[in-house]
Amino acid sequence: MPEASHDMPRYRAMRRVTIVGAVINLFLSVTQIATGVLLHSQALLADGVHTLSDLVSDGVVLFASGQANRHADAEHPYGHGRIETLATVFVGLMLMGVAAGIGWDAGHRLFEPEDLLVPAPWAMFFASLAIFSKEALYHYTIRVANRIRSNLLRANAWHHRSDVASSLVVVVGIGGTLAGLPYLDAIAAVIVAGMILLMGWRLVRQSVNELIDTGLEPERVASIRDAILSVDGVKSLHMLRTRRMGGSALADVHILVSPRISVSEGHHISDTVRRHLVDSFDELTDVTVHIDPEDDEKVPPSSHLPGRAELLDKLHASWSGVEAADAVDRIGIHYLNGKAHIEIHLPLARLADLEQARHTAERLRAASHRVPEVGEVSVHFD
Repeated sequence: MPEASHDMPRYRAMRRVTIVGAVINLFLSVTQIATGVLLHSQALLADGVHTLSDLVSDGVVLFASGQANRHADAEHPYGHGRIETLATVFVGLMLMGVAAGIGWDAGHRLFEPEDLLVPAPWAMFFASLAIFSKEALYHYTIRVANRIRSNLLRANAWHHRSDVASSLVVVVGIGGTLAGLPYLDAIAAVIVAGMILLMGWRLVRQSVNELIDTGLEPERVASIRDAILSVDGVKSLHMLRTRRMGGSALADVHILVSPRISVSEGHHISDTVRRHLVDSFDELTDVTVHIDPEDDEKVPPSSHLPGRAELLDKLHASWSGVEAADAVDRIGIHYLNGKAHIEIHLPLARLADLEQARHTAERLRAASHRVPEVGEVSVHFD
């Protein structure tokens, strides 16, 4: 896909921060694994493998960001944001697999004392180096992730933060082993494995929730509801639904407006609601607003009523004996409460006097009520 088809500022930001992270992860993983082997620290070696898994996840982020930031097309009208979600699931599963391997090996050594390793003092330095590097990388990545609203990048940032915690455990384990407690290095490796496993599970769970269209947080939905109700012309709302799509969120809602306003005014209100939500909530990029003249969750439905053409045929047939019925020049129909409410407009100039107007109006109302689907009938003289 040509580069021009991407959301370029967002894609460039994700690519830049991920490449920086990949370079740092490559340096740290090579250093930790090599020194872990040379200095006999199983915990440092485990942390190096963890960092190496970060390098793989950085590659996934680079690929996914390039795909997810492509513009919507005919086959993907909502865009490609879910590619980020799928990639996050992959990263999470990969972390869980790495954690299982590290934990299994360290646990085995705990039950086989002759296999326990005693790290050299220099291992403390390299474990500390990882802490400072990963903490700086976390702050850099999370700042960019929050700015461009990328859950995938945010997950990678917390991946870096988990590395800081695991490296702290490694420092404690190495220090305890050097102090004469040989089990602590292996115990530290098991703890690191548990932390990696937990982080992987959280990433998978969050992404799966997004894939099955779990809504936004309740407090966020409440804020969206309040914002909709603040728009002039909105009487109430129902069926407010939200979901996430990569770094964005989508919403659809039914709003209740006055049943007697014009179609164009109803459209204006719905467009105002959409623009207000998009302007007020950074993550909302697509909002669908359905206009209701009544709460269709509480009142009888009107879907069984005939359409305009069929209803007009019935009305004209019922008016056949009404004098001046052929002078009707406009008919309004309001489908409300399971009935069709009719507005009849007559030019006053076509009638002889006010008495004839009153008499014609009464006859039109009576004739209209003979149509079973008709509810209220009003006659207006223009």
